[in-house]
Amino acid sequence: MSASSLLHRERELAELDRALDEAGAGRPAVVLIQGPRGIGKTALLRAALGRIPGDAVVLRARCHDNERDFSYGVVRQLFDPFMNKPDQLNEPDRQDRSQRPESTAKSPGGYLAEALPGAEPAVFGPDGENGRHHVLNNLFNAARSLTTRTPVVMVIDDLHLADEASRQWFSYLARRLDGLPVALLVTAAAEAADPLTADLGALGHTRTLTPGPLCDSCVAERVSSVFGAPVDPELAAVCHDLSQGNPLVLEELTARLLDARTSPGAPDLEAVLRIGAATLADTTLSWLRRSRPRAMELLTSLAVLGPGAELTTAALLAGQGDLLADEAREALRRTDLIDPGPPETFRHELVRTAVLARTDPRDLVALHERAAALLVRLGAPAGRVAEHLMSSGTTGLDWALPVLRAAAREAAADGCLDDAACYLQRALAEATDPELIQSLTVQLGTVELHRDPAACARYAAGLAVAADPVERARLLLPFAHPVLALTAAGAAVPFAETAGALAATGDPAAELLLPLAAQAVLAGQRTAVRRAVASLRAAGDEPAASDFLGALAAMAAAGGRSPRRAVRLAARCVSGASPAEAGIGVLGAAMAFAWSGRLDEAAAWAARVVRSAQRLNHPGELALALLARSDIAYRQGHLDTALSDADRAARSAEQVHADELVSAATALRMRVLLRRGRTPDESRLTGAPLPADAHPLVRAVVLEARGLVAAARGDHEKALRLFLECGHQLAVRGIANPACVPWRTHAAQAYQNLGEYAAARTIAADPLPGADSRPRPAPVRGPVIGTRDAGPVRLTPSERRVTELVLQGLSNLEVAERLCLSKRTVDTHLGRIYRKLAIKGRAELGAAVKAL
Repeated sequence: MSASSLLHRERELAELDRALDEAGAGRPAVVLIQGPRGIGKTALLRAALGRIPGDAVVLRARCHDNERDFSYGVVRQLFDPFMNKPDQLNEPDRQDRSQRPESTAKSPGGYLAEALPGAEPAVFGPDGENGRHHVLNNLFNAARSLTTRTPVVMVIDDLHLADEASRQWFSYLARRLDGLPVALLVTAAAEAADPLTADLGALGHTRTLTPGPLCDSCVAERVSSVFGAPVDPELAAVCHDLSQGNPLVLEELTARLLDARTSPGAPDLEAVLRIGAATLADTTLSWLRRSRPRAMELLTSLAVLGPGAELTTAALLAGQGDLLADEAREALRRTDLIDPGPPETFRHELVRTAVLARTDPRDLVALHERAAALLVRLGAPAGRVAEHLMSSGTTGLDWALPVLRAAAREAAADGCLDDAACYLQRALAEATDPELIQSLTVQLGTVELHRDPAACARYAAGLAVAADPVERARLLLPFAHPVLALTAAGAAVPFAETAGALAATGDPAAELLLPLAAQAVLAGQRTAVRRAVASLRAAGDEPAASDFLGALAAMAAAGGRSPRRAVRLAARCVSGASPAEAGIGVLGAAMAFAWSGRLDEAAAWAARVVRSAQRLNHPGELALALLARSDIAYRQGHLDTALSDADRAARSAEQVHADELVSAATALRMRVLLRRGRTPDESRLTGAPLPADAHPLVRAVVLEARGLVAAARGDHEKALRLFLECGHQLAVRGIANPACVPWRTHAAQAYQNLGEYAAARTIAADPLPGADSRPRPAPVRGPVIGTRDAGPVRLTPSERRVTELVLQGLSNLEVAERLCLSKRTVDTHLGRIYRKLAIKGRAELGAAVKAL
């Protein structure tokens, strides 16, 4: 690729050609190339060197800041090939030289040896100015002697970094080029404060070129040329954005992309951005660190302060005064790493990433600590200060803990729960006072309630150790939430125990007792229920009363014994609900309505809870509300709504890492798909088994879905096992209402598909567990059953099924587990069977049945 194609700089190249032609014709020619580092200056020099005639002598020198103290150091670079070589350049024979004037008979090496014997100012003798002029004149004669046979081109890179003696000679030479075939090609930074470049630019025979950055189309053409194939427009845009049109950076970036085997047509943009960050760090930033250390300090401080920071604040962090800060700011603007602003910001976030990556980690820790202290003094928001505290070491400062707590409150209010949890965890790591640790744990647990219920349960268990029941209740009160009880039944144990201990006190406060009792009720425990019911009147319309009523209504509806009582409790719960929002207690009332057959009311109240959870940005609460609304929509036959809510519930549950709720949402989704005639993949439910302490209702919903999938595939034995296990899980917590999970209907269908019709009739006709569990004396209606005068004995289907299992040798408890009944119900059935058959125990049961 030619330089002209690379640069697309026809005007600059034409100026170079004219300068070389004029130098060859003996007219003075100085070309001054000014601009930020890398923006075409070096490439333009390469282009110029490629256009110099082959017979011309080219002298090159590169200036550097580290060599400014070496007098005539740059001049020595230029004339190094001729130092101490008097016979250089095919001088004329001695006879010709002897006939020439003395001023022209000397070789370049002779002039140089006379001008620079030791390259020290001391050689000038006592008359310093005359001695210096003599050196300058000898150096000029050395340059002129090179032009006797061929033109001379002197190329000096970064003239602004040259030593003072060399700068003086360049100024001396530039004003004496008339009649000499000499061209000066000079690059310099675009600094108006440099007097030498200003003097050169003021000369009539100086051409000043200021190459700008490559345009986006030029960058795209260059990248396409390097890859040898058309490039994706996004890749070209990223390359232009990263390089800012700087040819040197672009060249390095494209070389690295080639080495990484990046596909030009389908690039991995994330990988391209990573390579771009490394390229910036190794090119522009490395140069800035070497050449402009104060500017690099300012840039590092700006990167540490983060988005939204200003260079003024960065200068304070770097400890730079106004003068130094202005100089560093100007240098940064010329590099195109930052936007001119105000406020000045990084042109690309990758620049900030690269700056931080090139900074020593120990320096970063110290800068973040200083930044936090500085921002506190400047009155910055707590969240911004906390970000720096999180990136520093343990500070142990008195002001750090209040800042972290305030930042956590702000983050939680904005819905940034992850940030809030991080701030509080850092505060806990620094706290030493026991009371402060306890307070921080409560605050952190409250945040985790809406972020990670499992972590919240651990914090709650750690706080439930206070000896005083009232103090323990106050600590646990912020954690009392249905999300905690329904994701893990074991999490309700501290609440149930504390509620029982609180109820045993003389006069427990309703605002403490009711929320804890509600947690126990949701987990299927009746601890302190009577005392809590007695406290309802004192609570009035408090939210605690609404939450307890909702939990109580759901428990009553799940038990199935008194649907009317469940509806009354649910109606009382929602009577005080605000039209604009509905607390989580209303969700219990909605489920009570649904399990009592009032689906329209249930759907309306569940929708209110969904809107409230969305407004408060509580994903765990939203997941519960969407699960309830999905189940209600499924019962109503609104399958699209049920499926959509189940999917949303799964996503919300994943946000809070509630695997139990994710499994429940997946089960509801499978149920909808099965009704639509599709057989879903069961592995989504069996891949991650539920924990042992998962709520029985959640386990039952999952077992039901797995059973339905097995039945749809024709595996009725597996389906039956799953349905019976589902019933057992519900019976453990006293959930007997078939409206909750109709496992009996599914089990009866499975028995029928297996050909066990008697078992199907038995399990379908069996009364609700506990509905008639109290033994009652048999009415005297004629002769005692089993005597000679008795009529034919008739056992009910339930009694026949119990009899069959007892005759197989099963114990009462085993019979209860097989039929998903309570042991008390089996005992009641056997008592009735013994009375009907006029026998006294199991030993006589076999013979009595044969005699029927």
